[in-house]
Amino acid sequence: MASISVCMIVKNEEKNLEACLTCLKDIADEILIADTGSTDATKEIAARFTDKIYDFAWTGSFSDARNFIFSKAKMDYIYSADADERLDEENIQRFLQVKKTLLPEIEIVQMYYCNQLAHNTIYNFDKEYRPKLFKRVRNFVWQEKIHEQVQLEPVIYDSEIEIIHQPDGNHAKRDLAVFASMITNKEELSKRLCEIYAKELLIAGDEEDFAAAGTYFSNLADKEGLSEDEIKQASLVAARYYRYQKETSSFFKYALRVTACGGCSEMCCEIGEYYFDMEDYKEASMWFYNAVYETQPLLNIRSGKEIPLKYLSECMAKLGLKEEAENYRHLAE
Repeated sequence: MASISVCMIVKNEEKNLEACLTCLKDIADEILIADTGSTDATKEIAARFTDKIYDFAWTGSFSDARNFIFSKAKMDYIYSADADERLDEENIQRFLQVKKTLLPEIEIVQMYYCNQLAHNTIYNFDKEYRPKLFKRVRNFVWQEKIHEQVQLEPVIYDSEIEIIHQPDGNHAKRDLAVFASMITNKEELSKRLCEIYAKELLIAGDEEDFAAAGTYFSNLADKEGLSEDEIKQASLVAARYYRYQKETSSFFKYALRVTACGGCSEMCCEIGEYYFDMEDYKEASMWFYNAVYETQPLLNIRSGKEIPLKYLSECMAKLGLKEEAENYRHLAE
């Protein structure tokens, strides 16, 4: 049977931590917690489950904190948990079964992360696989009789374990503040982080957040060598920023750039909102219709259904088309 270290980073999680650790106490062979500066009863609650509690001075990097607590683990596998995660009894039993039967060559176990859409997160799926259980020590193995090479790709197992995500609130403002700080400090954002930043802005950002990000993304959109999706992601943020700034010429510059790359639901919504604010409801309705029926979402799944359908209902009402307005209202539900 594989042994498991549960590793967590926490701060002011007195509302969540006991329920989380209660789910994990029969799975874990050790529980390790890095506290990044709690001022509530978090550490006292943690002490009911483990004596392996470490103070970690916050560096501004979640990776630093996770690497620190991972370095303390001693078991075969490390389970990375957050305080707002829950396992019901059925999934505790699934986890125990995986622990009992896990083949030693498996290096990563993926689990379903559930309940995402209920909290306006940056994820567009209510249920999706995430890597959650990691082999602590990886053995590099040579392969092939001739032209031999070291196996580099990890061996991954997709389990049936479902983790319920139950956050107290939305973390978007916290995340967006970190991104804004990185831009201010001229830190390089990877392709992955650029996509996540753009996604979080479009899903949860307000005018202030776009003001902090607009110049960065407009400069990014103007760079050579980007893929079509990268151009569209950057241009979407730039267009929203310039719409907020009421700089019409720049707004349409980036809107047309997305259209030239094949378009997407988000940009149709942007143009629709532009005309809606201009009280040109007939033109706005055409773009919202295109968002639903002629294009696909790139970053925010809601831009392909709920958002444009609600606007279509409002446009029809403004145009005096009550039956159509009611129809689109029902479709948006």
